[in-house]
Amino acid sequence: MTPIFAYGLMASGAAVASRWCHVSRGLGAAMIVAGAIALSSPAWADERVLARDNSEVSCTVSKSGLTRVSLKDDRFASVSKLTTGVESDDFTVVNEPTRGDIYLSVPEGFSRQRVSFFGTTAKGYVYKFACRLGGDDAQQVFVENKDIVGDNAPQVAQAASPQEASASLVQAMYQSASLDGFDILPSQTDAVMVGTLKVQMISEYRGAALAGRVLKIENKGRQPVALGEGTIAPSNAIAVSVANPQLKPGEATTAYIVTPAGLANGARP
Repeated sequence: MTPIFAYGLMASGAAVASRWCHVSRGLGAAMIVAGAIALSSPAWADERVLARDNSEVSCTVSKSGLTRVSLKDDRFASVSKLTTGVESDDFTVVNEPTRGDIYLSVPEGFSRQRVSFFGTTAKGYVYKFACRLGGDDAQQVFVENKDIVGDNAPQVAQAASPQEASASLVQAMYQSASLDGFDILPSQTDAVMVGTLKVQMISEYRGAALAGRVLKIENKGRQPVALGEGTIAPSNAIAVSVANPQLKPGEATTAYIVTPAGLANGARP
């Protein structure tokens, strides 16, 4: 099946610019609605993670710059981590009191590939963070608790058409929101190179009929890259939405891919 490309949800300041190819009328209208919702969404994050109390939160931290971790509708009350006493093996966590965010940094020559710590929130939730080291740029990670979302989570209507269901799934992935009938799993895979593009799966939504993947895509080459049909999605993709389909060298964007549930493993990476 030819992928349906819905280039919407363009979080570029106060405007959303969208374009699509081979889009059915129903899916096109649904993507316009999703784009409008995106205008009121939180600030840009490199990763958005959905978590539960006592769950493990997988994310990426900067190996040279600061990494900000922010909780939606909550704040960090304390952070617990081990100290080795070896300067090059100890990372730093600072709790910013105004917003309740935390900022992580690792020292030059940090020998480990991951950092791990526990965070306790003001609302009494505890998360275990297990985060891999990424690039040199500063990172932002937004964490949302599914129990806080509660009844406000989007739902896929039982009688929804495949196009409407795909649009609802893309919308939920964009907002890092829970979705009725879907399990949300953090990625356990490493980034892969597709040509000059570095592709990292952030999370996966698994449902009975559909599956969705959230990808972070970074242009590591020296030339601009257009994320067109077939660049990042498998041939069985039902819908693909890319926040910024025109990547300059060094730029990164997020892509949301929807496939049939039984064929999700064929998606990239």
